[in-house]
This record gives sequence, structure tokens and C-alpha cells, in this order.
Amino acid sequence: MKKTLHFFIFAVLFISSCGKDNNSDNPPAPVPETMYFPPVSGTEWQTKTISSLGWNETELNNLYTYLQQKNTKAFLILKNGRIVAEKYFGTFTADSNWYWASAGKTMTAMLAGIAQQEGLLNINNKTSQYIGTGWTSLPLAKENLITVKHQLTMTTGLDDGVPDDYCTTPSCLIYKADAGTRWAYHNAPYTLLDKVVENATATTYNNYFQQKIRNKIGMNGLWLPSGYNNIYYSTPRSMARFGLLLLNKGKWDQTAVLSDTNYFNTQVNTSQNMNLSYGYLTWLNGKASHMLPQSQLVFNGSIAPNAPADMYAAMGKNEQRIYVVPSQKVVVVRMGEAAGTPHLAVSSFDNEVWGILKTIIGY
Repeated sequence: MKKTLHFFIFAVLFISSCGKDNNSDNPPAPVPETMYFPPVSGTEWQTKTISSLGWNETELNNLYTYLQQKNTKAFLILKNGRIVAEKYFGTFTADSNWYWASAGKTMTAMLAGIAQQEGLLNINNKTSQYIGTGWTSLPLAKENLITVKHQLTMTTGLDDGVPDDYCTTPSCLIYKADAGTRWAYHNAPYTLLDKVVENATATTYNNYFQQKIRNKIGMNGLWLPSGYNNIYYSTPRSMARFGLLLLNKGKWDQTAVLSDTNYFNTQVNTSQNMNLSYGYLTWLNGKASHMLPQSQLVFNGSIAPNAPADMYAAMGKNEQRIYVVPSQKVVVVRMGEAAGTPHLAVSSFDNEVWGILKTIIGY
């Protein structure tokens, strides 16, 4: 009887110890880090070290050297909303303001989506419904082919080869092709989206932007006129805030800034069949081909092969950039002077900087 009891106790202890060993070999899976949103007021912003992410910190100096050589003024990397790297060059600081150039186009696209979700605008309506007929020099039948969506996708068919492609007067807006049949990076039709939004919302463009985007996510900055165009100026962290809004598909913490998920998904995916790398005023990576401003050539491959395929970006002249990478939950911001020969959007800088970032992040 005693032998039987001793054997039973031994068996229980053996099984119990085996169970503990198995558990130690299979530790609980790490809990995914939550997305962080900095407060909409104040300067508080959580940070995260590169080493804590398992990234390659030794390459960071190479990145900063490259950025300085390329006339960068500010560079930020966010992971899950937290600042992982923040570097300023020369006399530029976190409080300095800089121009976004055409990176602001992506904000305009989102603002048009907000106006549509509020029932004030329909992007499938003809542009003349909002700014009146005669806004181009086209015959009325041709002008009425142009919709707000064509403005968002750079497919108005208006001639981008005029002496000043920023000019928004009717004499500068001449026929090249029927709307929807030709892609061309043309600033004037984009600029007129400001007027479309203003007339649709019955307020100024700045006011509507401040109410619907800027104030809701804690940005600073202002749209300022520059010739025919309107240019946004802000601090680098404000640019990063908009990038974080993009990463979260138009949501800021519990606030749905843009609640129309169909619109947002269309904005960051191919919007027409001519330039596969263009959504609604947003550049897309990972596509089979791409076109560039001031050209009708179609180039094979993506805009930045070194970058993750799911990256999309707000791109402005002289390499003003917001890169968004959903698969990595990463936002990258760059402000500065031209990195080389001035380009309106895509340049060699994009692939070069992502070649370095790839060695740091390790995707």
C-alpha cells in the first residue's frame, strides 16, 4: 500500500514538473504595442528608443550624414505614433516652420473627402457645379466632362505644357484630351480644388481645414497664398501628426476625422489606369509602373524599390516628404532644401534614403 502511495505521489510530481518545463519553453506571446497619439495641445510626445525596437542603431549616423549632405532641415521617424528618431540640422529647430509644397496636396485630398462625407460635395460632380462655367477656355461640352475626381487624380485632360502650369485663369486652362483619358501632373487644376471646397462648404479654405483637420489632431500652420497657388507651412511635428492621421486611415485616437473608409482606401490606392502609382493626390509605392511630373513616359517598376511595397507618400517639391508604411506602422517625415536637382515630386532621394532606412529597420 505504501509503495503504491509513493508511486502515485511521484507520478503526480513528475507530471507537474514536466508541465512547468513545457511552459518555460513556450513563454507567452508579447502583447502588440498600442498606437499612440500625442495630446492635441502642448508639446508632450512619447518616444521609443531604436534599440528597444531591435533596429540597427549603428546605421543611424550614416543616415544623419546622408541627410545633412542632402540639405535636410528636419527628419522624424515614428513607430506606432511614438518618436523613434528626431533630428534637426543647422539653425532649424522643432519650432521652425517650413513649406510643404505639393505634400499639401494629400491634405487637400482628405479635406475633399471630409466635405463629401458631410454631404457638401460629390467628387463625381462636374467641377463647374462648384466654381461656375467658363473656368477653362474649353467648349462647354468639354469643360463639363471634368469632375472633381479628375482634379484629385490629375486626369482633367487640360494641357500641362502651357508656359505656367500654376496659372488658374481660363486662358491658361486649354484642351489637350478628354477628361479621364490622360494623366498629367498639373498644378492649376489641383489649386482650383481650394475654390471647389470653399464654395461647397461656404467658408474659407483655411477655416474649413482648421475646423476639420488641423485643430482635431493638434497641428499648427496655415495655408498661405503664393502666386496662383496656396502653400501650407508648419513645424515638422505638425507634418508628422498628419502622417500619423494617414497611418490610422483618417482616425485620430477615438476621433474619426475622415470616417468614409471607402474614400480613404481609394485615396491610397491606384485611382486610374494610366499612372498606377497615383491615388487621390497621393503617391503609391510597390506598383508595376509609374509616371513622373512633366512627362508622358511610363516607367517600369515602383517609385522607390528600396521602400516597403505598401508605402504611400505625400510628396512636395525639393523633397518635402511624408512617408507612411502600414506594414511597419511607421511614419517618416523630411523637410529641407532640394536634395539635388529640384524635382516636383519623386526623385532619387526617395530610393536612396529608404536604402539606408532598410538597414536600420530591417524589414
